[in-house]
Amino acid sequence: MNVKRDIRFRVYVSFLGICLFGAAIILKAANIQLREGKELRQLATDIHFRTRSIPAERGNIYTEQGELLCSSIPQFDIHLDPTVVRRDTFFKYLDTLSRGISSILGKESPAYYKKELAKAYADSNHYFELCKKIEYHEFLALRDLPIFKLGKRKGGFIVETKIKRIRPNETLAARTIGLWRENAPSVGLEGTFDSLLRGVNGSMMVQKMTGGVYMPVEGTELEPHNGFDIVTTIDLNIQNVAESAMMSVLEKYQCLYGCVIVMEVKTGKIRALVNLGRDSASGNYFEKQNYALTPAEPGSTFKVATLLSLLNDGLINVEDNVDCEGGAIRFGNRVMRDSHLGLHVLTIKDAYAHSSNAAMAKLAWNAYYKNPEKFIHHLEALHIDKRTGIDIQGEPRPFLAKPGDKVWSNTSLPWLATGYGVIITPLRTAMLYNGVANGGRMMKPYLVSAIRRYGRETEHFEPEAEVEKMGDSSVIAQLKKCTAEVVISGTGRAIRSPYYNISGKTGTAQVADRIEGKWYPYSAGIYQGSFVGYFPSEKPKYTICVVVRTRPHAGTYYGGSLAAPVFRMISDKIFASDMGAWTAGIDSVVKKGDRSMAGKAATAAVNQELAQALGIHAAFPKENKRALTRISTDTNHRAELLRQHLPAGSVPDLSGMSLRDAVYLLEHAGLVVDVQGRGVVKTQSIPPGSVIVKGAIIKIQLG
Repeated sequence: MNVKRDIRFRVYVSFLGICLFGAAIILKAANIQLREGKELRQLATDIHFRTRSIPAERGNIYTEQGELLCSSIPQFDIHLDPTVVRRDTFFKYLDTLSRGISSILGKESPAYYKKELAKAYADSNHYFELCKKIEYHEFLALRDLPIFKLGKRKGGFIVETKIKRIRPNETLAARTIGLWRENAPSVGLEGTFDSLLRGVNGSMMVQKMTGGVYMPVEGTELEPHNGFDIVTTIDLNIQNVAESAMMSVLEKYQCLYGCVIVMEVKTGKIRALVNLGRDSASGNYFEKQNYALTPAEPGSTFKVATLLSLLNDGLINVEDNVDCEGGAIRFGNRVMRDSHLGLHVLTIKDAYAHSSNAAMAKLAWNAYYKNPEKFIHHLEALHIDKRTGIDIQGEPRPFLAKPGDKVWSNTSLPWLATGYGVIITPLRTAMLYNGVANGGRMMKPYLVSAIRRYGRETEHFEPEAEVEKMGDSSVIAQLKKCTAEVVISGTGRAIRSPYYNISGKTGTAQVADRIEGKWYPYSAGIYQGSFVGYFPSEKPKYTICVVVRTRPHAGTYYGGSLAAPVFRMISDKIFASDMGAWTAGIDSVVKKGDRSMAGKAATAAVNQELAQALGIHAAFPKENKRALTRISTDTNHRAELLRQHLPAGSVPDLSGMSLRDAVYLLEHAGLVVDVQGRGVVKTQSIPPGSVIVKGAIIKIQLG
């Protein structure tokens, strides 16, 4: 009996254990289903489904003339799902398809593609990778092949679009346009206007398939909203001229860096912004950093602010005399010296023209030594101590020494009057002289004139004055006399032009600075040579600021020798061409005046007809009448027709060409042509001489 009871007890205990275990399983299942089920189902979905972003097309950057500065071109990843294609259709066109793919992509043989496609079909590969990062014209060609032209659902043709950022003009204005970086901060206009340019990304669901690849789920796409376009004030022609002029001087003297700012006087629009720095390893120059926004002691170009303060207070007239005392005057325990000693009694205008530090320091000291705050207030009224507000991120804060500062001493005032003890950007200096050129109205500089979307303007930026009145008309007139005298008889006389008048100021400052991580003290002998001015003096149209930073202990470092020639090269090119829309220009053929003309590149036939109509006797070589040529003259005014050569792989000048000739040239070069209007070519969206980007769209306007 005891044995039976013992057996029954064990059976009951085992049965109870089984029941409890079963109950635990049921409870756990219920808990999973009711409490954790939603989370686990979502986890399972996440394993097999993902949301993939569809990038919005980033907006373009244009000039006001419609020329493309920066754009996004699509690149395509192509995958195939051969399982959706009927078997008889697939094998019927397999040979044709393989030959077509090989011909378009040019990477592998038709036999290779036939083998891979057949294998993908046999393996039921739903996401076979055909190619990645192909160009638009290649995508269009693939899309028209047999089977593929049936689309995604019947032909298994799966397309994923990606965006690549390009600059058709390569390095031209590269630092100003900036750089877009997907996983790092963008710079330049790309950075400042990133929130507008980038648009809003779309999305789509992708499902994990056999082999671990993901395939888009039909009907889940959320379309992206493309970015806005921005229109810059940069003029590509002026930019190109300014960069070439600066490059020639930098390479000649092996300077550390240089910058050029070309500003439209009436509006403050920046028409060119060049920033060329030297690579210490290769010795080459490129758009390295924004030197136009790099603060430094300006030197003598700052004297215009000192003169303006004295004139506004009614303390001087520029025809008054000042004794330069031989070019060396003691202030406290320091001596202010001119770069060239020997100047004595001069008019203030002449002292300014000859850049006498001693004279300017003496005038400021006599006027403000008892109350230097008054001088500081004048400088603050010119916003010397404020950022310019240009629409590029990262502008440093300027520095202006003031009474009460740790750096202020009894000798600070005379040195401040000559451009030391103040640290400002070249752009601020350009604004000062632009204000003088504009009759005392200092304009705020800007680089973007409009925002567009889908070709329609959504926002327009008007010119804005930062300082409405720098001084009354008599004050500005006296300043203009001084700046004109610099080029007539002063330190800028070497760039005086027989064709138009230039006004401005040279500047030379010894600087201490950190360049490429290395500190250069004053003893290193690095100078900043500058020239800032405007032209034509009577009716100023452009202000140009040129700043050049020399190498240590350079033999040539004066602003009149380094920077002023760059100014003249730029102003000559602008004045001699139609860039400035002048009523009369430099005569590039015979002589100047109202009967002047500028010789531009044209076909041999056109130039021959032009010369005959003007009665110019020129030697015309026997060559193709459609060859690009220009009329040139020697010192005896004898004209000849010269072949105009463009570098290989560059965009030709289409001006005056027929549509047939223009389209032939462009399509032969690999460009996609968009034609508007009738007649001959008037304008083109990609400037002549630009490097050809295969597949890029060029718009030509006929008229």
